[in-house]
Amino acid sequence: MPRPVTLFTGQWADLSLEELAPKAKEMGYDGLELACWGDHFEVGKADAKYLKAKWELLADHGLNCWSISNHLVGQAVCDNIDERHKAILSEVIWGDGDPEGVRKRAAREMTATGKACRKFIDAKPKALRTLEFPAVVNGFTGSSVWHACYAFPPTSQAYLDKGFTDFAKRWKPILDAFDKVDVNFALEVHPTEIAFDTATAHRAVAAVGGHQRFGFNYDPSHLAYQGVDYVKFIRDFADRIYHVHMKDVWWGHGNGDIGVFGGHADFGDARRYWDFRSLGHGDIRFEDIIVALNDIKYAGPLSVEWEDIRMDRFHGGAEAAAFTRKVDFPSSTLAFDAAFDKSNQ
Repeated sequence: MPRPVTLFTGQWADLSLEELAPKAKEMGYDGLELACWGDHFEVGKADAKYLKAKWELLADHGLNCWSISNHLVGQAVCDNIDERHKAILSEVIWGDGDPEGVRKRAAREMTATGKACRKFIDAKPKALRTLEFPAVVNGFTGSSVWHACYAFPPTSQAYLDKGFTDFAKRWKPILDAFDKVDVNFALEVHPTEIAFDTATAHRAVAAVGGHQRFGFNYDPSHLAYQGVDYVKFIRDFADRIYHVHMKDVWWGHGNGDIGVFGGHADFGDARRYWDFRSLGHGDIRFEDIIVALNDIKYAGPLSVEWEDIRMDRFHGGAEAAAFTRKVDFPSSTLAFDAAFDKSNQ
């Protein structure tokens, strides 16, 4: 069975789910990865009536769902909170803006997100249970030490250890709550998070004691332009790839004025060294990724996170769905040279 191709709705939250669902089907998607902002999936409303209506809306448009995502709230759990967070958080979570209060309310909301995800998956109609896939919440963690990614003033390992200790203190209770309802949390490894490359991902896993509910929403685009081996990442974390984002990026472009750190320039600035691109227009080797995913036996959704500031998103969204179907292929069920053995003839 081919892997389902889904659309992450986070970048489409300016549209209601009722508006987006038929458009997603027209673009060629099998389902949606629902973001917990806009009206796409509202954690606080996740009672039986709400969930039934959500599934009916998806089914009416021939769509399925295997995961939800709460990046915005997750970001606030460990972050050094400032005015930027106010723009992405609800008034309830922001409150009076006191940083520790924001972090604690965000942690409670992430715990609630895991419980809501379990209810949502359990409410899935039998007709849509076409793929056995663990319930998963994708998201960010934030980080109290990201600002120290460059080592000046000189940054000791003891200083960085405090950041990973803080991450573990804040996220272990969330992960324990996820475990009680049989839901995985998948961190999208990403600059500004506690894990932003392979080395820090290993460190994050160790910080939470190898907690079985802590894994990764694999997205090659955030690794590649840093120079991280994004295919090796799959093999390093074969048992913790809980979800996959399909997103492209190019690097080595621009006019030489801006490097990997982005030059405080907006996306789409022609001087930039790197930028996110619609699938197939960047430098990611997706065939290598599919081979690695097949090798680790990942059978879950391939979820398009569409970001390309230079392209119309409906054109790009449709093109990305088609590209993903073209590049994906099922694993072999036999050795290609097995037929040489006469016992198999």
